Amino acid sequence: MAIAFYPGSFDPMTNGHLDVLVQALNLADRLVVAIGTHPGKTPLFSYDERAALIRSALEAVLPQRAGDLDVVSFSDLAIDAARRAQAKLLVRGLRDGTDFDYEMQMAGMNAQMAPDLQTVFLPAATASRPITATLVRQIAAMGGDVSAFVPGPVLAALKSKYGR
Repeated sequence: MAIAFYPGSFDPMTNGHLDVLVQALNLADRLVVAIGTHPGKTPLFSYDERAALIRSALEAVLPQRAGDLDVVSFSDLAIDAARRAQAKLLVRGLRDGTDFDYEMQMAGMNAQMAPDLQTVFLPAATASRPITATLVRQIAAMGGDVSAFVPGPVLAALKSKYGR
């Protein structure tokens, strides 16, 4: 069984994240979405909230594969967390050349440390390329409409979080 590992902060999950998640499920039998937690950072959504939003977003677009998704947290190296999950594929989404340059460096370092783990780059859909979780948080915090950038469950959670 092929297990893919998709690490990130997902704070909040965007349509770009969801696009990559769906693509990863086309490559693997199981997908482990790994939410990075760092003691020095204060996320907008808790780990439990992010995990629930990821699950509900997938359930809305690909209900037949919802059972093939696991959501875990990690605070160490992604390669160590991927090994714990018994993954063989490390999934990374790409939006543009800047992402590519950074991700190539990370893939090279990861390959040195974990040659048994294959990095797979998945391109974001054209409509998702300009979306970042940081911009979504900023726009939502200022009362802007982020409905084009996030799945429905995330939009509802953002509105609730900001009292709108």
